[in-house]
Amino acid sequence: MNDQPVEIHPSAVVSPRAEIASGVRIGPYTQIGDHVRIGQDTFIGAHVVIDGYTEIGARNQIFPFSSIGTPPQDVSYRGEDTRLVIGDDNIIREYVTINRATAKEEWKTVIGSGTYIMAYAHVAHDCVLGNNVIMSNLATLGGHVVIGDYAVLSGMVAVHQFVRIGAHAFVGGKSGVDRDVPPFMITAGPRARLYGINRRGLSRAGFAGETIDGLKKAYSIIWRKNRRFDEGIAQVRRELTSFPELETLLEFLKGSKRGILR
Repeated sequence: MNDQPVEIHPSAVVSPRAEIASGVRIGPYTQIGDHVRIGQDTFIGAHVVIDGYTEIGARNQIFPFSSIGTPPQDVSYRGEDTRLVIGDDNIIREYVTINRATAKEEWKTVIGSGTYIMAYAHVAHDCVLGNNVIMSNLATLGGHVVIGDYAVLSGMVAVHQFVRIGAHAFVGGKSGVDRDVPPFMITAGPRARLYGINRRGLSRAGFAGETIDGLKKAYSIIWRKNRRFDEGIAQVRRELTSFPELETLLEFLKGSKRGILR
């Protein structure tokens, strides 16, 4: 059992109603609101604001001037007790802003575990981030964006509201993403488009060569022949033997509401 003391700088303003676990360190001039819960061994730097019904897990690192759990930037918000839930082992760098949810969907903005959010990035209301996501400097998410595990957003990426980005996808720097990004793909461009399978990223993540080759074949069938997605999916079903990653890709395509990048 962790019995490390809580360390709170004398200049910090921490509500007596906040729940602070053992081993938490809170830096100078930081403000912690009434309904905040912070897990064990989390470090919170100077000048951080954490507000609202915000739950933060264990061993997170939150750097100076971040704003966590503040109200959503949505004209429909009327002060509802919506939530922000953050998992374990995340790194949130300087000047990051993460808003709690609106009352439109699940009332929760969610950040998984093991995620790295770099300086000046923004996570809007009702977003859901999986585990081990990387958001580079100035990456910005509109409301209701969903990002799968191990996805990487490079610097200055802007993602339109309600877009989904699949697991293990890579989005190149300065991209504007207005439709869904399929899992396992590389996307780039001012108006983002697909450039094929994220072969290097998948190799580094330990995917087998035959899995990567199978995904590449599926990509060729669905995208390079400029056909309707339902036709491409049907051909993939006929020509390729099923494997888990292929099923993930096809189910993602079938579940799209905003449309898929080409």
